Amino acid sequence: MSLRVGDPVEIGGYPLEARLGTGGMGTVFLARTDSGRPIAIKLIHQQFAADDEFRIRFRQEVAAARRVSGAFTAAVVDAAPEAGQPWMATAFIPGDTLAQRIAADGPLDGAELRNLAIGLAEALRDIHRAGVVHRDLKPSNVVLSSEGPRVIDFGISRAADQQTLTMTGRVIGTPPFMSPEQLQEPRGVGPRSDVFSLGTLLVYSATGRGPFDSDSPYMTAYQVVHEEPSLGAVPSALRAIVDLCLDKEPEGRPSADELLVLLRDLPADLGEAETNGVGPGRVRDMATQPHLAEAPTPAPGDPPVPVADGDRMSVSPPAPAASGPGAPARRRLRGGVRPVLAAVVAVAMIGGGAAVLKAGGVGEGGEGGKAESAVTPGPALPDGFEPWARTVEGGREDIPDELRCVARADALFCGGGSVVATRISALDGTSEWTAKSPGVPVQGLHLVGATRDTVLGYRFAAEDAPQDPPAEVVALDAVTGRELWSVPSGAQSTAVTGLTRDAVVTGSVVVTVDAANSRFEAREAHSGDVAWRTAFPAGSQCAPVPMGTQLLAMCATDAEVDALEVRHPTIRTVDRATGELGGPVAVDGPAVPVGAAGGRLVLLQEHREGAALTGYDGVVRVDPASREVTRSRLPKTYGGTPGMADGTVYVSGRTGSVAALDPATGREKWSRQTEVEGASGPVAGTGAVYFSSATGRVVALSPDDGRRLWATDPRADGLTGEQGASPRVTVAGRVLVVAADGNTLFAFDGQNPPRSR
Repeated sequence: MSLRVGDPVEIGGYPLEARLGTGGMGTVFLARTDSGRPIAIKLIHQQFAADDEFRIRFRQEVAAARRVSGAFTAAVVDAAPEAGQPWMATAFIPGDTLAQRIAADGPLDGAELRNLAIGLAEALRDIHRAGVVHRDLKPSNVVLSSEGPRVIDFGISRAADQQTLTMTGRVIGTPPFMSPEQLQEPRGVGPRSDVFSLGTLLVYSATGRGPFDSDSPYMTAYQVVHEEPSLGAVPSALRAIVDLCLDKEPEGRPSADELLVLLRDLPADLGEAETNGVGPGRVRDMATQPHLAEAPTPAPGDPPVPVADGDRMSVSPPAPAASGPGAPARRRLRGGVRPVLAAVVAVAMIGGGAAVLKAGGVGEGGEGGKAESAVTPGPALPDGFEPWARTVEGGREDIPDELRCVARADALFCGGGSVVATRISALDGTSEWTAKSPGVPVQGLHLVGATRDTVLGYRFAAEDAPQDPPAEVVALDAVTGRELWSVPSGAQSTAVTGLTRDAVVTGSVVVTVDAANSRFEAREAHSGDVAWRTAFPAGSQCAPVPMGTQLLAMCATDAEVDALEVRHPTIRTVDRATGELGGPVAVDGPAVPVGAAGGRLVLLQEHREGAALTGYDGVVRVDPASREVTRSRLPKTYGGTPGMADGTVYVSGRTGSVAALDPATGREKWSRQTEVEGASGPVAGTGAVYFSSATGRVVALSPDDGRRLWATDPRADGLTGEQGASPRVTVAGRVLVVAADGNTLFAFDGQNPPRSR
């Protein structure tokens, strides 16, 4: 939509290109940064600029949006909440809103609906972990980007530890997608209000209608508070989960983390809707079937008496309900979501018969009841070692995260989230020093690496320090933890490579991307002295890709990076002494680098259905010396987290499956079902390859045939079913150190692990 007469030509120094849309509170424009990056600027209507209460709300919106900037939202680029006419600039996310998509093409189904559900739950998980409640999750606030759904517009959000600000005399929100408590007690709204809204969104996405739709907004509000949702057209596989989300009581709903546990095992084809209640054989049926016959039935109450007063609404309660044998099952679940979730997780672990419970722990079907095997003997255990556990405090208590570690002699250097880096004794877990980050971390960015005398990590600026670089690479003395130097860091590696790796350590040098995403910069790790700077090829952006002792660059055009759709990447060599880039080697199709084998860079080709990544269906090998590119098809599409260890490619799935693939031929070496759901990438040890989830659960498999060697129980309250996580296990001789959710670390003897009970 072109600019109109009277529209400004620039805002905050950003030239405007088009009007994207307008609403009751402001207008959104398309603009460009100095480097040409597209951004969206929300300019508040002039009539609200003098409203002190509105200005408070807008400041809260800016703070909340900064707090949650990440993979599932629109990152804040700039803002001026105190300007004469307040404005905020965020990253521009190309794509239709969910409302536009449904209006144009009708309801979603199959993999598209499943991926939307999981993507929105992931978004809520990150938003809630940042301590924010969105409070206005609706179709127009979900953008369907090429990388998955993004949640936007935090105009009425709030920090979970703050009092809600409601404009005088008004309940703020959109009734068809509001929770009962938001309509009745808006000051008491918490994160599970967003879960209710997500449930309504999924019904809308699957059917084109909300679960409480009515011709009158007041009748809609009444039905949200008192009536059962209309779920008859929702696919049966999804309906049970939606049903839990729409419990009238917040404590009866799953958290965002628990919701992901439920959603991860949904089949790609969600099947058809049924008209006779919850469909058979799905998650909730297996967990709750014994209770269905005794669920009470509320009788219809008296007619509602909605009272309208401007934008304020109140809804009279219904008469007491009678009970009977034909009641909806979800009334029986109120307050009982914990047992239901526990049963669901237990069923999911069995994996439809792929694993069976047996004496001594969980084993795999088809193993003939063989006992667990021991790992090949490795190095001696350090004198005095005892298993230990430790939680590392970061700079943000409200944002627990995960760490990643590297081992150097008897020391562990770990970092991630709000921990720039920490030095921990591998012997007993004692901490020698910790450097903290004050800002909101970028998901997936952990420790950069370590040299003999230097540790390098990421630091993020605090929300109240907009003058500081949003992200920096920080160098710390390995012995004392003293800061040596820092440099602003770019953040486009994920868009280019699919990996969060904006800086890498190679030898005694660290290579970073500058803040403008325009060049590589190499510095001596300890002194910070610049060894070289190399500009990216014209019209391109690049990310560093280490390959053994070599350094490569993966590059894509500005247009593909800006569109978040890199389909024609190129690989270039990087001279470690001078930074000179070699000629481009084309890699057809979207691909993610996973490691090296036989002097070649190995990439997995992504299989996409529309914008949705469904897995990997090919392997590509690039020889940097000869510039030869070879490709092999995989026998099928493998979904999950890719990685490489000791010359073998692995893909670990959401539900615990692990496949081992030959990078030279694409042939499947073996596949196994394990109890570690959503395992991160592989780590090679002596005679074993390790996989671990955010719960701290670890499984050791034989690299030869996938035979299960041992497994441990969960150690932390973390998310299972995750995809794309970098390896969590660190091998320090015979000691295994495992990173889990909440900045927790566990260490044990890899030859004598704590066995699964």
